[in-house]
Amino acid sequence: MLRNDRLGALLLGVFIFLGLSSLGYLLGTSAIRVKQYERSVTVKGLSEREYPADVVIWPIQFTAAGNDLQALYAVTEDNTARVRTFLVEHGIAEGEITASAPAVTDKSAQQYGNNARPEFRYTAQQTVTVYSENIDAVRSIMGALSELGKQGIAFTGGDYESQTDYLFTRLNAVKPEMIEEATDNARQVAQKFAADSHSTLGKIKSASQGQFSIEPRDKNNPHIKKVRVVSTVEYYLSD
Repeated sequence: MLRNDRLGALLLGVFIFLGLSSLGYLLGTSAIRVKQYERSVTVKGLSEREYPADVVIWPIQFTAAGNDLQALYAVTEDNTARVRTFLVEHGIAEGEITASAPAVTDKSAQQYGNNARPEFRYTAQQTVTVYSENIDAVRSIMGALSELGKQGIAFTGGDYESQTDYLFTRLNAVKPEMIEEATDNARQVAQKFAADSHSTLGKIKSASQGQFSIEPRDKNNPHIKKVRVVSTVEYYLSD
């Protein structure tokens, strides 16, 4: 009876030992796997493309001066009509042309001290704005506007309000392809890193998309836009 008890205790000890050994092996393997999954690499992928702008906003400013306010308004209205006619004759649709109310300044009300009296009491500034998708037509007219200048219309420019603005409004249409391209570029960089470090590239751990930027290609070609996005992707690595 005593021998049976000792044999049972021995077998129990053997089973406990084997169980603990197996548990230790499993825990050790799991720890190695966890450690492997902790290894990762973060890379950036770029997508950069050029697109033509699809909308142009062209403010045309001109001024007139005089001492008779009513006559000044009449001249301003006449010049506005001449500018509008010129634009339509050169291919701009009527619906693409708007004219603001003229901004009139009374210089006599701005005199201080003993300043000399100005030659003309009133000045009027008028802005005719072209908002068009026909960018080629608008750009061709810009150089021809001097024809009206030779007829006595005093055009102004150079300030912020008179700058021509080119817009690219199709960003949502090109976003999917550019994001895919940026992600592919990021994966190529990650694969090169994994190969150089004798590792295997795993699944994506995290990813983030940067902001899209739209800028003129250069100062001489503002109607050509450079669209850019950078994606940041983190991949798992394993041996």
